Amino acid sequence: MADRGVDVSALPKEVRDQLAELDLELSEGDITQKGYEKKRTKLLAPYFIHSPGKTHQLSSSNHAPPPSSSSRYRERRSRRTHRGGGTRDDRYRSDIHTEAVQAALAKHKEEKMALPMPTKRRSTYVQSPIQARTPPGRTRKWAVLSSYSWINRSVQGSSTSSSASSTLSHGEAKPQPQSQAQPQGSRVDLPSNAVVRGMSRGQSRSSMMETADGVPVSSRVSTKIQQLLNTLKRPKRPPLSEFFTDDSEEIVEVPQPDPNTPKPEGRQIIPVKGEPLGVVSNWPPALQAALARWGATQGKSPALTALDITGRVLYTLTYGKLWSRSVKLAYTLLNKLGTKNEQILKPGDRVALVYPNSDPGMFWVSFYGCLLAEVIPVPIEVPLSRKDAGISQVGFLLGSCGVGLALTSEICLKGLPKTPTGEILQFKGWPRLKWVVTDSKYLTKPSKDWQPHIPTANTDPAYIEYKASKDSTVVGVAVSKVAMLTHCQALTQACNYCEGETLVNVLDFKKDMGLWHGVLTAVMNRIHTISVPYAVMKACPLSWVQRVHIHKARIALVKCRDLHWAMMAHRDQRDTSLASLRMLIVADGANPWSVSSCDAFLNVFQSHGLKPEVICPCATSPEAMTVAIRRPGVLGTPLPARAILSMGGLSHGVIRVNTEDKNSALTVQDVGHVMPGALMCIVKPDGPPQLCKTDEIGEIIINSRAGGTMYYNLPGVTKNTFEVIPVNANGVPIGEIPFVRSGLLGFVGPGSLIFVVGKIEGLLMVSGRRHNADDLVATALAVEPVKTVYRGRIAVFSVTVFYDERVVIVAEQRPDASEEDSFQWMSRVLQAIDSIHQVGLYCLALVPANTLPKTPLGGIHISDTKQFFLDGNLHPCNILMCPHTCVTNLPKPRQKQPVGVGPASVMVGNLVAGKRIAQAAGRDLGMIEDQDLVRKVIIISTFVNTFSKEPQALSTASCVQLHKRAEKIAAALTEKGSINTGENVVLLYPPGIDLIAAFYGCLYAGCVPVNVRPPHPQNLAATLPTVRMIIDVSKAACILTTQNLMRTLRSKEAAASVNIKTWPMIIDTDDLPRRRPPQIYKPPTAEMIAYLDFSVSTTGMLTGVKISHAAVSALCRSVKLQCELYSSRQIAICLDPYCGLGFVLWCLASVYSGHQSILIPPFELESCSSLWLSTLSQYRIRDTFCSYSVMELCIKGLGTQTDLLKARGVNLSCVRSCVVIAEERPRLALTHSFSKLFKDVGLSSRAVSTAFGSRVNLAICLQGTTGPDPCTVYVDMKSLRHDRLRLVERGAPQSLPLMESGKILPGVRVIIVNPETRGPLGDSHLGEIWVNSPHNASGYYTIYGEESLQADHFNTKLSFGDPQTLWARTGYLGFVKRTELLEASGDRHDALFVVGSLDETLELRGLRYHPTDIETSVSRAHRSIAESAVFTWTNLLVVVSELCGSEQDALDLVPLITNVVLEEHHLIVGVVVIVDPGVIPINSRGEKQRMHLRDSFLADQLDPIYVAYNM
Repeated sequence: MADRGVDVSALPKEVRDQLAELDLELSEGDITQKGYEKKRTKLLAPYFIHSPGKTHQLSSSNHAPPPSSSSRYRERRSRRTHRGGGTRDDRYRSDIHTEAVQAALAKHKEEKMALPMPTKRRSTYVQSPIQARTPPGRTRKWAVLSSYSWINRSVQGSSTSSSASSTLSHGEAKPQPQSQAQPQGSRVDLPSNAVVRGMSRGQSRSSMMETADGVPVSSRVSTKIQQLLNTLKRPKRPPLSEFFTDDSEEIVEVPQPDPNTPKPEGRQIIPVKGEPLGVVSNWPPALQAALARWGATQGKSPALTALDITGRVLYTLTYGKLWSRSVKLAYTLLNKLGTKNEQILKPGDRVALVYPNSDPGMFWVSFYGCLLAEVIPVPIEVPLSRKDAGISQVGFLLGSCGVGLALTSEICLKGLPKTPTGEILQFKGWPRLKWVVTDSKYLTKPSKDWQPHIPTANTDPAYIEYKASKDSTVVGVAVSKVAMLTHCQALTQACNYCEGETLVNVLDFKKDMGLWHGVLTAVMNRIHTISVPYAVMKACPLSWVQRVHIHKARIALVKCRDLHWAMMAHRDQRDTSLASLRMLIVADGANPWSVSSCDAFLNVFQSHGLKPEVICPCATSPEAMTVAIRRPGVLGTPLPARAILSMGGLSHGVIRVNTEDKNSALTVQDVGHVMPGALMCIVKPDGPPQLCKTDEIGEIIINSRAGGTMYYNLPGVTKNTFEVIPVNANGVPIGEIPFVRSGLLGFVGPGSLIFVVGKIEGLLMVSGRRHNADDLVATALAVEPVKTVYRGRIAVFSVTVFYDERVVIVAEQRPDASEEDSFQWMSRVLQAIDSIHQVGLYCLALVPANTLPKTPLGGIHISDTKQFFLDGNLHPCNILMCPHTCVTNLPKPRQKQPVGVGPASVMVGNLVAGKRIAQAAGRDLGMIEDQDLVRKVIIISTFVNTFSKEPQALSTASCVQLHKRAEKIAAALTEKGSINTGENVVLLYPPGIDLIAAFYGCLYAGCVPVNVRPPHPQNLAATLPTVRMIIDVSKAACILTTQNLMRTLRSKEAAASVNIKTWPMIIDTDDLPRRRPPQIYKPPTAEMIAYLDFSVSTTGMLTGVKISHAAVSALCRSVKLQCELYSSRQIAICLDPYCGLGFVLWCLASVYSGHQSILIPPFELESCSSLWLSTLSQYRIRDTFCSYSVMELCIKGLGTQTDLLKARGVNLSCVRSCVVIAEERPRLALTHSFSKLFKDVGLSSRAVSTAFGSRVNLAICLQGTTGPDPCTVYVDMKSLRHDRLRLVERGAPQSLPLMESGKILPGVRVIIVNPETRGPLGDSHLGEIWVNSPHNASGYYTIYGEESLQADHFNTKLSFGDPQTLWARTGYLGFVKRTELLEASGDRHDALFVVGSLDETLELRGLRYHPTDIETSVSRAHRSIAESAVFTWTNLLVVVSELCGSEQDALDLVPLITNVVLEEHHLIVGVVVIVDPGVIPINSRGEKQRMHLRDSFLADQLDPIYVAYNM
């Protein structure tokens, strides 16, 4: 940033050195970007060139962005000489098939596949300094992919009407929605068909939302989705298998094998034998004996040279010193650790060796000291913190090996993390360790007569090497003394080691090749080892080449990475010579991509004296040790041939030479011949160890004396790996000798050369085909990652989702990468992997640099990364999910059969087609005494209390008082309002007695009351239009309200939302004069309308229903009988009194039954959570009614305060029934939580129950005081999607618990009907609930007067069976089940179960889904998901989730939501939208308004944190 005016090459050398050091710190994550900029600016300040008249304003948002760090890297590389290409990211890439990748991408370019880019709020991803400088006022970004023109394409034929997704059984025509900005947290009834002022009904919605230049506002969302749909229309590569017959129990079957799949055709393989192990006369009886010999005879001979961080020689350890120090350590371990009588260590005990990679000398001394003391060393990595990747698994290793003592150096001990008291931290999962410092000054010199005991090598363990497996467990491979000695002998013979040679070792000396060659075999042959630590390699990648040149080394031990890095930095070294090398051992030569590194390195360094025949790749594994190694070639002999294999063949496990498509070819080099004295076979990697055919890929297994003997202390796992006896095609063992599994996949080529194509650990089995993780990494690295991927750090693993493995790629993103570059790179990786490997990626994620868990040597810890991904702790900054292309094993979509009423549906008595007919009825209602509610008010005396924050009466009214207040209002209506009989009057009151008085006042005056929820004073913009719409639709002649609300209706704020000049007459009822009406109106017939009940449904439909006087009386009597509401009773009601059963209980029931009602407005609980429960306790209430939102408020507000409630004397043991009033499926989890939480204050678990009502009938079920408890059943979700019912046991997979919705009310009959054929269904089917009852509503009250709809919903008949009875359609799906419980009458009880609203069901893949089931699964996916809602749009499932955690969790939710919906519901999520808490609209009954949310989403009004379009 600060170097724009500075020529870096002209700076003094020390400044350039400091800059280089700073760059290294940044790239390693040791310094923040901000700190880096600050220090760099400070360093460069004296050399800054100021252009005349200009100053560089670093903080201004107008200047050009700084050069990207990759360009800075290139600049530095060209100008710097001392560090070469040290920090340039070019070394992290794969050149092997860049050509193939380019060809694959070019092919895709022709197809022009554009991917919609995700939408991200700016704050979600503040990472790079470039992005931090956002101009003020821009809060979020809709990213535009400039290379694609999709944003400009017009959406052809994409419907934005909200009727597209809901399957409307009732056939309502949905008027145009209007989305209101809604403040978070407020609960408002928002109909989606709100009429907008100044717009005629006929106008289309799109015209309403167009901007000045004619571009629809919603096009940003809809274009992306439209494009996504276009992508999905393309035929998938693997054809969707035809599974899923309707009655099949299994969800997914294995697809039929493709007849064109290549199959192995060769003969059975014959075991391959290595050359015999030579017999040497002077071979020592044990490795310690060799050290003793060199220590005594060649004491001055150098054994080890260690380098410091700058690559200079730190010290050289001679064989004499190595021997004397090892003897001192052995003596100290055996004699000086405990007291004289008590020896802490005994021969055979295990000891951990904890030494850093930079201190090989101390490690050598400790390792040989342990061998001399006959204790078993267990080398492990140095723990750096409690959060190290895989730290607890290392603890498991130490525990399973029984380690109680750790050896370390003084410097290392000081660097270990400590507690505040100075003790070493107890690491997670580790046993208690005693730490011993092994520096020379702490060791005791043994007495002259003490000599270490050196027995001949036997089968006891010599040391234990750790191995991390694919599932992240760390186990210890025990190597016996004889195996260690034999392995050294075999390596000496294979590599032709001679005494006194020099070896340069770049590998980790604690394990694997670094230990076997650089520590053990080196001492056996008196070799001088030069150890180059990892830290030196990072600072100076050429250091090992320089060491070979300086010391004229004969052998170098490296990895492909070291070749690659040296190659990148070689230009700075003109005079290095590699002519002395006779063996360049490539430790990871078994990686198929090593061939390109070897070729490129040879290409560059052949001019420096490197001979082609010295490159010796080898294959190793911790269990089998060295499997094969290429012997050094003879000058002039031809190099071994390469195998060019077809990747398609490899994925099916067969060897096919690639002849056609060179883009999908894999070139592999051999790893030489089998080790001397070993026998090798190739067996099938899964199932019994059956020998492979000659053209088949399998796992290499080895029989040799030079291999691991067991997983220490894990006999079960040991048997499967170390004692394998191969069998032939008939399953007959081919011999007695046990083999060891190497974990390597390969085959035997011509001339018994061994070829390795991958590891079992990196194997991804996707849809029955094998893919190698390393291959996928190489392909991703070939897609020009320089601009995007940080230091080539890419992890590939698979996760099991929906019965198959799915491939996930996670890469670290460079701090300076732009969003667009990243997204383009991701989409190109998708295409390249699809073309080359023929496998679809499930998820591709980019995380900020340096955030993936690291292995000790800086690689990516794959198993921890996978766990982070599954736990939602990865925190990606970019993510791309592609489930549509890779999930090909979904059940076949159900083809709906045409439903005809045929002979199969014949009714015989009470049976339909062999099943009991699904119907049920409440008990007889008896005679309805008096249908005139008006007279009731006068003769029954009752109290109605309204409570404020403390349980004390705010206002009280007896029936006489109510009667008088009602008379005043009736008089005002006739005098002031000149209201005629039968006209509609809107009541606009907060919950309270005024509302009840106004209601009866209207009845006295002969008007029809219309109860409306008043607008929220803090949120008029969202709530007032709904009020206005109900007033308009009901054609109200007058509004009754309070003074406060009257002022609100006429305020300036109200004028901003609605036209306040056109309100009907407003009468304020606060201070009316004492007048009596001339007469009290009596309806001529009971069928006259008593009141209108308006409500907004969950689908956003505003519906008003007409309730007659007869229905009111029948309903009140029915509720009275069911709940035994006598005049001596007190009931508490905490419900909104504006519609449905809430209004009936609040205003009508107490007047009818004569009991006392205590009314508690639910909004009071927001300020005093305990109000309702304290009232129940104080007044010893037996029966109470509430809503789900009241329950939620109590759980949230009082969840942690039950002890406090107890202390205040709250006791709920008096509550006999607590009924939740709702128009939805019972929320079982919520009622259970409520019962469980307040059990401590005496609430009986049997008290909580539910009720059910709908628009056509306000109360169908209500749990009474008598009769059986509500029952719960578990139904199979797979059957439910087919509208069928199968009961399963609790805990069965795919089971859904459903609770009965309360007892059916007296006088009510229900029947379950097929909504399409209108025929009755058997009790094994899910169907629409139809109801017949004297308290059914009389019909809809609408401005349009759609009579057909009326007849269809309120007076409909069955198509067969009982065609006489008139039924009302509730619009809810449910079923009836006969239970074992008995009614009071002695009959078995028929329970009604409500499953969900028919309008809200999602029809996807021919199956019926209920949103609440999907939402329940989504809410379980991650701790940060507060609430979620789902809807469909043009066959895409959209999931909206509220994020209650930090915004960096937002992108973690995308894969988890996709996974859970796929696993549990077999659906692919099309769009995932992450929003802030409170965005999902909820109505007053606590129900989600999904259609309103959908409209807001399409109109782009959600302000999402992140929108992911799953490809």
